[in-house]
Amino acid sequence: MKTQERFDTNRLNELSTILKALSHPSRLLMVEALGEKPYCVCELTAMVGSDTSTVSKHLAILRQAGIVTDEKKGNQVFYHLRCKCVLDAVTKLTSLLEEKHKHYSRIVERIPSRP
Repeated sequence: MKTQERFDTNRLNELSTILKALSHPSRLLMVEALGEKPYCVCELTAMVGSDTSTVSKHLAILRQAGIVTDEKKGNQVFYHLRCKCVLDAVTKLTSLLEEKHKHYSRIVERIPSRP
């Protein structure tokens, strides 16, 4: 990727929108679940443990960011992960989280215990 392309403001704004959409634990839970298979709103509501309107708002944010798509079947709306690459990114960030925990664990181990 050329330097000019890397620092393209439009691209960075779009990436920022995607990262903001992923910045809530409930939305991350839904992305991980949708990485397995499509789910209807009622199933996602049960997984998240919030009311339907809250889950619908979260799904709208994910849809507006281009992370999920929806498909109406009868009176139910099913959500699909648009691209498995989002799940891959979350997995890679989980590796970063594990490294962070290891780092802090090593620091804590070096702290002398109090008598």
